[in-house]
Amino acid sequence: MRRVNHNGLTYYRNEGWADLRHGIFTRRGGISKSHWSSLNVGASNGDDLDAVKENQARMFRAIDVNPARAVSSWLVHGVDILAATNPGPGNGDIPKADGIVTNLADTPLVMRYADCVPLLLYDAVKKAIGLGHAGWRGTVNGMAARMVRAMQRNYRCEPADIQAVIGPAISRRNYPVGQDVVGQALAYFGPRADVIAPDPASGCWQFDLWRANIRDLEGAGLRQVKVLDICTFENTADFYSHRAENGRTGRFGVVISL
Repeated sequence: MRRVNHNGLTYYRNEGWADLRHGIFTRRGGISKSHWSSLNVGASNGDDLDAVKENQARMFRAIDVNPARAVSSWLVHGVDILAATNPGPGNGDIPKADGIVTNLADTPLVMRYADCVPLLLYDAVKKAIGLGHAGWRGTVNGMAARMVRAMQRNYRCEPADIQAVIGPAISRRNYPVGQDVVGQALAYFGPRADVIAPDPASGCWQFDLWRANIRDLEGAGLRQVKVLDICTFENTADFYSHRAENGRTGRFGVVISL
């Protein structure tokens, strides 16, 4: 993964995806103030909407994608996946979904994050992409594998051809969870998956979202998975973190387009 600086913005791109316009953006290079500083692209957390729109425009310009054809969704920590067939803002109603797939050119997929896992998928054979958002609820309900199946169902993708990038998220050491999460994680991944375990020092259970989503993708047949192992909790200079900043924060953006 390569860190890119462009007109004051900083983002990461997968060097193996030279034919894709894509970026995992940091919080640097925007105009938002206060605890939203600075490239906040989330419009539902109290930030000035004009600032958010300008931040989004800067993000789109940085990787040269068409904002008029951008497709996004209202994130609800679920596992519904939208197949984008009609790019653009539509009638103003944003669908509720935590995953989007498409095989349309010039159709940027856009999502926002602040500790949850960004999932970027690309099939260079069938020319299809996917973008997903997986918090603990999405992860224990197989969001990553569902993204793969959505690409198979809609575009006849072969899992072995799909490449995946897992973006910055909260790390296991900073993600203590309760018994409800423990039970659901063990039920989905099994006790030997090594995705959730008690911390030897504190005894608190900790959930490894990166490892869990790797396991889910590999279980769905993927052979090419990269992880940008940057903990959002520990790197608030670059990324927003809902937990580290006690909910008073913005959202960093991820964009991918054929």
